[in-house]
Amino acid sequence: MQRTLLPGKPYPLGATLSTQGTNFALYSENATAVSVCFFDADGTQTDCIALTERTAFVWHGLVRGIGAGQLYGFRVDGPWEPVQGLRFNAAKLLVDPYAKAIAGEVNTKGPIFAYDVQSGDDTKKDEQDSAAAVPKSVVVDGKFDWGGDSAPLTPIADSVIYEMHVRGFSMRNPDVPEQLRGTFAGLAHDASIAYLKKLGITAVELMPVHHFIDEGSLVDRGLRDYWGYNTLGFFAPMSRYSSSGDHGGQVQEFKHMVKRLHEEGIEVILDVVYNHTCEGGVAGPSVCMKGVDNTTYYRADPDNPGVYMDFTGTGNTVNVYNPQVLKLIMDSLRYWVTEMHVDGFRFDLASTLARELQEVNKLSAFFDTIHQDPTVGVVKLIAEPWDVGEGGYQVGNFPLLWAEWNGKYRDTVRRFWKGDDGTLSDFAYRITGSSDLYQHDGRTPSASINFITAHDGFTLYDLVSYNTKHNEANGEDNRDGSDGNDSWNMGVEGPTDDANINNLRERQMRNFLATLMFSQGVPMLYGGDEFARSQNGNNNAYCQDNELSWFDWQFDEPRKRLLEFTSRLIQLRRKHPNLHRRNFYQDRTIRGSVERDVAWFGTDGKEVSDQAWGQGWNKSVAVMFNGRTINEIDEEGQPVMDESFLIIVNAADQGVEYVLPEAPNQTPWRLVLNTEDMVDPFKEVQTDGGAIVGGRAVHVYCDDGVEVTVSKLARTL
Repeated sequence: MQRTLLPGKPYPLGATLSTQGTNFALYSENATAVSVCFFDADGTQTDCIALTERTAFVWHGLVRGIGAGQLYGFRVDGPWEPVQGLRFNAAKLLVDPYAKAIAGEVNTKGPIFAYDVQSGDDTKKDEQDSAAAVPKSVVVDGKFDWGGDSAPLTPIADSVIYEMHVRGFSMRNPDVPEQLRGTFAGLAHDASIAYLKKLGITAVELMPVHHFIDEGSLVDRGLRDYWGYNTLGFFAPMSRYSSSGDHGGQVQEFKHMVKRLHEEGIEVILDVVYNHTCEGGVAGPSVCMKGVDNTTYYRADPDNPGVYMDFTGTGNTVNVYNPQVLKLIMDSLRYWVTEMHVDGFRFDLASTLARELQEVNKLSAFFDTIHQDPTVGVVKLIAEPWDVGEGGYQVGNFPLLWAEWNGKYRDTVRRFWKGDDGTLSDFAYRITGSSDLYQHDGRTPSASINFITAHDGFTLYDLVSYNTKHNEANGEDNRDGSDGNDSWNMGVEGPTDDANINNLRERQMRNFLATLMFSQGVPMLYGGDEFARSQNGNNNAYCQDNELSWFDWQFDEPRKRLLEFTSRLIQLRRKHPNLHRRNFYQDRTIRGSVERDVAWFGTDGKEVSDQAWGQGWNKSVAVMFNGRTINEIDEEGQPVMDESFLIIVNAADQGVEYVLPEAPNQTPWRLVLNTEDMVDPFKEVQTDGGAIVGGRAVHVYCDDGVEVTVSKLARTL
């Protein structure tokens, strides 16, 4: 079929629908020719048109008669000089880096490699056409009726984040229609929404939903990528999570999901992977940017441009140092905010994005660009503050506007509850917002994303039930994944009929969850931990797209009990501003006298001395959060007032007896949470000034500070 080609425009990049047809634009500095090829629904190539216009390295043209749903791909020709990093091969069909939707699966056994795989020589060009083995880009009509969609705009200090997997969350839920399970529509279903609302979270953090492909090594083992950290397209929702087909329906379905979650006050944060792609090292496939312009899009070794620099452990590193690649990432981020209405991002291996030449640079172009951007700079920005390169561990070193997964919080809290010696002092920093990490550069406690577990590692149940990893199902002889040294259990791994061991495990899970929700900063709960989801000891389930990873919605009594416990914990946290302060602790003057924001007490009811902190003195302590000293003003301009809390943690095996210090409001403390109580842990009990806290337990006490009203406080300050 002969199609009319007009010059078109160099921007925007990608495929842009108009009344005249579709404009195609692709950036390639070193190409000598670019063609856009079109395909029928069955994958047959119907036409291939050379884009002859070239403006500032952008190859472009408007093709008449091309509408929404059209499948297409690019063929890019240029020098074949692998030693110099140039790997152009027009026989290889390439996915548009700006594709808004991607259809079809990659055939890892097909000729998707630019070099001759049979010979093993990556400098020898392969001339086989790869079109039948490569997914196709889709022309998308972005129109959508958002109605009155309004972002919840939950302040990050008030957020409770729920890390979850779109597919795994609803795949086995009997209350979700079968055809919707494991999809964006499944997450948007009333049953899913009702569960999230009852749990009380304010935001879902979705594991990667950018379109990704399965690694050939997994396919060879009968597995496939589950987590999704193997990105093919930075603009396209994963078609595997669509119940509406892959010819553009995935875009509409994603938007509907966001709209439904927003209607219920739940924000959507995306886990995004801009640090590397699915094309791997030089021996990997050529399905997108590698064939478009390898040395532009990937970091090459300056002394050996035929080899990649690898700060991610995946074989390649996206070249954010190049302005055009930085533009690609920023265009993607803006697209997901403006067109898809998401509320924030969690950046996988974010240290990689901040590398200029070698070192991680806090003043890098990436940070500068985001900081001044009126669209991206105002949404939630969360860094995974490390990569695998030298100097990549950057916890506490990201700039203003950024929050961070606080790896030190995770490690310290785990070791404290495991019973390790000498952790108490660091534990005190972690549960009060990690001021040692974030206060020095003008950030607040909400810079700390606190977590005990995440997708990468044990689930909470497995953390307290296994001493060692059990990743045999991954087919790597149990060599993959972390060693699990922070685990704690009673010497019996996995399920057991021993009621005592099960009770102790449940108490330990309660201790972790209570610590998380009573810590200053922003709590992130890993999906399923609220009901003791297990992966049978697998702490690296990246390739387990099956019942090992999917949520089991059949709850026995212990799981129901833990779910109710977690939900009430979240409600308690969200109700009290004293538990999620916007500022670090600093003493305040009330009625002419200085009152402590936070104070630490020993078993005798007296404050812990500075000397004692440095001695690693024991495994139990009481901390008081003073509700009278919250340094915040409400919407009416009045000081915020709340109850005070006294939290006693005991990581020792044996119980301890405490003399309770005087409450700030000089009223009796009342017990409001006891992780030892298996029947009613939130039963309120008035105290007589003393407490016995059992081994491995948390007690939380509250005073009657709410009787001092905001108006009274305002008159006395």
